[in-house]
Amino acid sequence: MTTADDWILGVDEAGRGPLAGPVVVAAVVFDPARPRINGLNDSKQLTAERREALYARIVERALAWSIVSVDVDEIDRINIFHATMQGMRRALENAISGLERERCVARIDGNHLPKALPCRAEAWVDGDARDRAIMAASILAKVARDRAMVALHADHPVYGFDRHKGYSTPEHLAALRTHGPCVIHRRSFAPVRQAATPAPVCADLFDSALIPA
Repeated sequence: MTTADDWILGVDEAGRGPLAGPVVVAAVVFDPARPRINGLNDSKQLTAERREALYARIVERALAWSIVSVDVDEIDRINIFHATMQGMRRALENAISGLERERCVARIDGNHLPKALPCRAEAWVDGDARDRAIMAASILAKVARDRAMVALHADHPVYGFDRHKGYSTPEHLAALRTHGPCVIHRRSFAPVRQAATPAPVCADLFDSALIPA
């Protein structure tokens, strides 16, 4: 239950599904004394240009905000779900570090709450379409991750990260088959594991055929 004196922090992520790159989580709490931002929406419903414009307004007008990146090594070590939960907790801790914790209520997009949160929290299914603070967090996370993937493209240009941002598009899957995975691919994801496993050569197939059933 929230009250008029509570600070509502929206928390959302970008990049749970891609085959490469980090998962990025943002937390945002608006300053009730500042004007509302027009045009907020689920980041997936906005153009890249619109997200960039809103990003600048959000960081200018927010009472507090935080963006956290969870890298591929951690994703592969603890799996994408737990990595996302860790990122949400860290982003929330950063965002409320200068606030009165007893007044803070986190609204977290989805149906799971991370463990050991530093304040009260609620899970909001489809929250990025229902709550302005979650919408703002989704925009910060999406813009920050897209920028990171464009920067990573410079080091790994054969995969097209600047275009598909690591998602499993036909272009990306074809590049994986041709070049194999690079250091920012998530080896805990099946398409990456398959691309990293060399196909058996003819001699291997012949030898296996000689093994009695």
